[in-house]
Amino acid sequence: MPVLDYEIPDELHYSKEHEWVSLKGEEATVGITDYAQKQLHEIVYVEIQKKGSEVKQFQTMGSVESVKSVSDIFSPVTGKIDKVNTELVDSPELLNQDPYGKGWLAEITLTDLEHDTKNLLTAEQYSEYIKKLEE
Repeated sequence: MPVLDYEIPDELHYSKEHEWVSLKGEEATVGITDYAQKQLHEIVYVEIQKKGSEVKQFQTMGSVESVKSVSDIFSPVTGKIDKVNTELVDSPELLNQDPYGKGWLAEITLTDLEHDTKNLLTAEQYSEYIKKLEE
């Protein structure tokens, strides 16, 4: 679902902090949105909590540094980090090039799927949210 000039895949869930979530049962893959990477511009460094770390919904789980600024990354879900995308250490630009594919940040085992999804946005809701930000 393109909005303005941003890719917003329909099958994902979104946070108002501009993270996306792909849900498969109790497993979630997390990343930053196309909108976020375009706002940051050229990303030069990514730091995510280590595998095994517990994360809480909407709490900081890492940071991303661009030539423009440093921004926190907020976990859109609550759970335990099972895997971190280590490719981002040597190639942080993957967040700019492929934010919904090779630029994923972490895989998280969820502890409260029902609660977390109530607090996330659909693609349509996220699209409307971005439109308001752009006004």
